[in-house]
Amino acid sequence: MDKLTINRWAEEDRPREKMISKGAQALTNAELLAILIGSGNDEDSAVALMQKVLAAYGNSIDQVGRLSVDELCRFKGIGPAKAVTILAACELGRRRAVEQPERRQIRSASHAYDYFYPLMRDLAVEECHVVLLNQSSTVIDSMRIGMGGLTETVVDVRIILREALLKRATSLILCHNHPSGTLHPSTHDDRLTRQVQEAAKLFNISLLDHIIFTDNGYYSYADEGRL
Repeated sequence: MDKLTINRWAEEDRPREKMISKGAQALTNAELLAILIGSGNDEDSAVALMQKVLAAYGNSIDQVGRLSVDELCRFKGIGPAKAVTILAACELGRRRAVEQPERRQIRSASHAYDYFYPLMRDLAVEECHVVLLNQSSTVIDSMRIGMGGLTETVVDVRIILREALLKRATSLILCHNHPSGTLHPSTHDDRLTRQVQEAAKLFNISLLDHIIFTDNGYYSYADEGRL
C-alpha cells in the first residue's frame, strides 16, 4: 500500500496547519523537524522519517543535535541540505537556551554549571570558557578562550586577563569540559588553575572557581576547598 503523504492527511493533522491552529507546543519533535525538511522518501512521510531518526537516538533532540551531516545522511531521504537544516535548528535551540532575558548572577558552582550547560553540553573536544563577573556576581560577558583535543586544551592566561581588564571584571570563573566524562582534574588542570589565580590576583581580580564540566555533573575547585 502506498504511504499516506502529508498533503493527504486531515488538515488538522498536517504539521504546518497544526502549528498555525494549535501553536508550536502542540507538535511533537518529529512534526517540528518534518516542517523543516519538507519531505520524506518513497517509503516514509517527512514525519515518519523524523520519527525514525529520533527513535535511533533515544528520541532525544539533544542527541540528534550532536550528529554530523554524514551521520544524518545515512537515513534514506536525508541529504546534505536537509541535514544542515536539522543541525542549524538544533544550534538555534542551543543559542536560545544560552540567551538570558536579563543579566544573571552566579553565586555558586551549581549556578555556574547551569550557566555553562547550554554552551558546553554538545562538545566533542575540550574547550575552555571564562565568565566575567562584576562586584555583585552579575555576568558581564562570557567567551571561549581555548580549544583543544579530546584530553587537553591550550589556554593563554594573558587572553583571560586582557578580557577581564577590558570588561572591568572584578572576578571570573573558568570552565572546561572533559569529553571522556571523568570528573577528576588533571595535572594540567591544576597548573592552569594556579596560573590564572596568581595572575588575576596581581590585578585585584578573583578567580572564584574552576569548573570541570561533563554532561552528567561537575567538579568545582571552590567546593573542594582548592581555591
